[in-house]
Amino acid sequence: MPPLRFAIFGAGFWSQYQLAAWRELKEVQCVAIYNRTIAKADALAKRFNVPRTYADPEELLRREQIDFVDIITDVDSHGALVHLSAKHKIPVICQKPLAPTLPEAERMVDACRKAGVPLLVHENWRWQAPIRAVHNLLNGGAIGVPFRARIDMISGFPVFKNQPFLKELPQFILTDLGTHILDVARFLFGEVSSLYCHTSRVHPDIKGEDVATVMMKMGSSQTTVLCEMAYAENPLEREVFPQTLIFIEGDKGSLELAPDYDLRLTTAAGSTRKRVAPAHYPWADPAYDVVQSSIVMCHADMLRALSGAASAETTGEDNLKTLQLVFAAYDSAARDQAICLTARNSAA
Repeated sequence: MPPLRFAIFGAGFWSQYQLAAWRELKEVQCVAIYNRTIAKADALAKRFNVPRTYADPEELLRREQIDFVDIITDVDSHGALVHLSAKHKIPVICQKPLAPTLPEAERMVDACRKAGVPLLVHENWRWQAPIRAVHNLLNGGAIGVPFRARIDMISGFPVFKNQPFLKELPQFILTDLGTHILDVARFLFGEVSSLYCHTSRVHPDIKGEDVATVMMKMGSSQTTVLCEMAYAENPLEREVFPQTLIFIEGDKGSLELAPDYDLRLTTAAGSTRKRVAPAHYPWADPAYDVVQSSIVMCHADMLRALSGAASAETTGEDNLKTLQLVFAAYDSAARDQAICLTARNSAA
């Protein structure tokens, strides 16, 4: 089969990594880039030998024969670009978070459903090699039935120095990082029946929250899962940015993803450990291998779906369940109350 032809919407910071990751897959070809500042699109196109650029997304969709679009713009522009693509009957991949509100995300999913085109979400965190290894052991029954777990993404990394615009977001860590971490929790343990969240603002010069703690009851076994997130920029004994750390207790043992991708399994038979390191690509920053290599795996999964070979893990419909947790967490923090998701979903 000829490669699938696609266009990128957006030529910002992450576009270079998205496009480099697509080039690792031989079954696709980027033929056009849209960006409202055309000079940025031209620069990215020159770097990656993409033949055409546009300052108008509708013009791109009228002129180009493409099989899908990959939207890599700011969250406030996602809705208009998804609706535009749906109008042209073009399948869509969209960056996370899908939308700034849950109702808007629902409208985007509904528009693509009515147009009969796939809407996929680029949720790459669950595709990190060490997290996939945890999932495989857990699903294989290595520690029996899980009853308690902790998922940590806590860093002293100065994120606001690299991305100062994040200071202006009225909602920060739960939408930016929580979409990843809560999706990983769903990937490992299933759906949520209840949730309680507490947030904090450590940086005095930001608008949103930079610390969040979310406790959930999850899955058929009602596993208690604690998700801890922070960009407090404080000194830490274990600074492993951007690694996610996981500890799971089951009725037959425990499983830990420790720093430096150290995966430890403890059962009655004893303890074993192995290092589950991510792949490295020449275009990736070695310090970010665990994140940037996961982009390739996420792309590959969505490409299989767009080619009709399989279903994607991170569809728009599935991502709505993660976004429901994000906004329920904000609701819980504001009320200082636990939120019963089962009751909400029954009412809906």
